[in-house]
Amino acid sequence: MQCRCDLCAITPEMVTQEKYDELLRMYEALESKYRVLFEFTSYLKRMLFGRKSEKRVGTDNSLQGTLFDMAPEAELVETPREVVTYERKKPSSKSGHAGRNPFTEDMPAEERVILHEAADPDTMERIGESVTEQLSMKPARLFVKRFIYPKYKDPLTGLILQAPAVESAFSRFKVDETVAAHVVVQKIVDHLPLYRQARIFERQKVTLAESTLGDIYSHVARQLMPLYEAHRKDVMSTGYLNVDETPIKVLESEKKGSSHRGYYWVFHDPVARSTLFQYHPGRSQEAPQHMLRGFEGYLQSDAYVSYEPMGKVPGITLVGCLVHARRYFYEARESDRALADEALALFGAVYAVEERIRSQGLTGEEKLAYRQEHAVPALEELRRWMREKYEQVQRPTSPIRKAIEYSLKRWDRLTLYAGTHLLDPDNNRVENAIRPVAVGRKNYLFAGSHEAAQRSAMFYSLLGTCKNNGINPYEWLTDVLVRLPSHPINRIRELLPQYNRG
Repeated sequence: MQCRCDLCAITPEMVTQEKYDELLRMYEALESKYRVLFEFTSYLKRMLFGRKSEKRVGTDNSLQGTLFDMAPEAELVETPREVVTYERKKPSSKSGHAGRNPFTEDMPAEERVILHEAADPDTMERIGESVTEQLSMKPARLFVKRFIYPKYKDPLTGLILQAPAVESAFSRFKVDETVAAHVVVQKIVDHLPLYRQARIFERQKVTLAESTLGDIYSHVARQLMPLYEAHRKDVMSTGYLNVDETPIKVLESEKKGSSHRGYYWVFHDPVARSTLFQYHPGRSQEAPQHMLRGFEGYLQSDAYVSYEPMGKVPGITLVGCLVHARRYFYEARESDRALADEALALFGAVYAVEERIRSQGLTGEEKLAYRQEHAVPALEELRRWMREKYEQVQRPTSPIRKAIEYSLKRWDRLTLYAGTHLLDPDNNRVENAIRPVAVGRKNYLFAGSHEAAQRSAMFYSLLGTCKNNGINPYEWLTDVLVRLPSHPINRIRELLPQYNRG
């Protein structure tokens, strides 16, 4: 069937130079739109169905990944044959499996001795034993802690004697510090909303309404407020911070049924391994300016525009994130895999230097000297490649060109780490601290109010710092809730998890 569209109806005799130029412009415009839409749909498909990890999958001499990491076939060259004799050995029947992971020595154990029906321990010699182990458990056991205060009358003085009530921050609640800590840790660390916890308590024949659990959660937050403020000052007093932000949906009480998009601003101290979450209703530049008031030192972030004004504040030096720069090249693989893989290989050479530094345990001046000798040349090679390819890629909307532009514009900040032993090349630590929030959002969906969002920020800060320092969050929180009522306020920092690594 013959096409009857306007373009196909044009004959060569009808095409003037003016018409030809117009059609060429139309074609180029359509091609440009097609490329943009193709790249956008490729990005969406990658987000929905693709790998979330940005690790490289195999490399070869051409720097292009393959589906299977296969060695190239050898050339078919006729070579002299050689007769080889060898002695064949029977393979060992012993499995190379390392076996089950052993249990820790401090784990409580219950032992059962299983005797053979014909064995008599009184008359037979015991020549050995075989031991197998299985992990067993008893469900959490709730019990009532009852305080009894006897009254006595002194016959000599007639005075009534009775001990004072035990000091506790939970004297007006029907639960103690252990249950309160359990509720908070289950919600923040294990991502169990309060209504699910209420159902779990019901299965254990205990009625704790969701509203009661909410009151307990809020009361713990009030108790920890002085500790959180000390934690905030401690984190902000450091000379090097990673920073990032993540959204949180908040229900606004003044607008029934509506929600607000607030943000957790997250600061991480890589030296003390402490994390600080602060909630702010917006994502504007006023938020970090307010939170970082008084801070001096290195501030490492991505290129989000709200951080830019901080670079003009006296005493603050902005540091770039090499992982964010690399991510642009990883995302450009859909449109230009060859160039993207070349860039990723060069980024890999840069990070190989950091891996060797960690494996060798280099610190201080030794770490700096190693970076100067190995990281600086690797970074210069990456920069040279970017400049060369930037001239070759002419299309302004090309993802690979945008990736190169991102890095070259921020090169000084991205490579600042190589001139000191104090800094990391990226913001990975703070991104790791944010991940629990992403999991929690899928379970509790939103915060009930701006105040509730800040309460959660407090818990994410202190319990996240526990995780960074290898501290059991439940044990730490229980201990702190018991000690807080009688602990001197001028020594509150002693309770912070970063100072209780054991």
